[in-house]
Amino acid sequence: MHYYKQTRYKLLRTFCVVAQKENITHAAEQLHISQPTVSLQIQALEREMGEKLLERRGPSVKLTPEGKTLYQLIQPLTAGIDSLRETFAASLGKIEDGELNIAAGHSTSLYILPEYIERFHHTYPGIRINLHNYSMPAGLKPLLEDQVDFAVGSLAQVPDNIAYKPFVGFKSILITAMDHPLAKKKQVTLEDISPYGMILPPRHVPIWHMIDTVFRQYQLTYKVIMEAGGGWEVVKRYVEDNIGISITNEMCITGKEQLAVLPVERYFPARTYGLILRRGKFLSPQAKRFLEMVDADLFQHESI
Repeated sequence: MHYYKQTRYKLLRTFCVVAQKENITHAAEQLHISQPTVSLQIQALEREMGEKLLERRGPSVKLTPEGKTLYQLIQPLTAGIDSLRETFAASLGKIEDGELNIAAGHSTSLYILPEYIERFHHTYPGIRINLHNYSMPAGLKPLLEDQVDFAVGSLAQVPDNIAYKPFVGFKSILITAMDHPLAKKKQVTLEDISPYGMILPPRHVPIWHMIDTVFRQYQLTYKVIMEAGGGWEVVKRYVEDNIGISITNEMCITGKEQLAVLPVERYFPARTYGLILRRGKFLSPQAKRFLEMVDADLFQHESI
């Protein structure tokens, strides 16, 4: 019976890794076993469950509906067993080591997370913090594959298997050089903005869609004269040099910039940023401590 239970855990853990990687080869590499061994273990689990759990498409695999149900049931269990030592130590009030993996975009890492990471590091200096650079919604992929504990960012649309807990919001603003013609205005309209060239982050950043939607709604044109990679610090630098103007949100303003800041919230909505978690995910003690630090009410009022 003891051997059987050991074997069952091995099958379930292999199944979870295959489900996360969606690839037999990649799962075998992570588990440090051969591809045929992975395939045999999946077949053994399918025989035990009496259901087909995976659809094979060449080297890639997808969960069947039955496989998705099983994964949702067992993933928190296998993750809990893998983290048993840390969980046991935490229950005794000891969290001295381990890792914390967070997915966050460049701006979130630069403007929102530092105060929380600094506080967490001083409280738990032995825990290694790994920041993975993923803008949303691209950051959902490593979250769903359990490569990170949680993500922090902004989501316009929230999938059913994701919990989004906003904890901060920022108003939309127009930024210009101090000597730009618009800088003298107390308020600006879209008609005021339309003639001037904009500097924006790369096209995949969500603000492109927001700007395009708003200008189309008001039947006005806009022009982007520069697409600047490297985040909002790069955009702000070229706006300061009066090469163009930009629309962003208050999060990006530190007060040290030589910029004119004008409100545009009557046209562009405020943007929230929050904690992003996969529903049903087992949270490590390290992740729980960080999340409680960000939002003390997170675990008291709503189940994730």
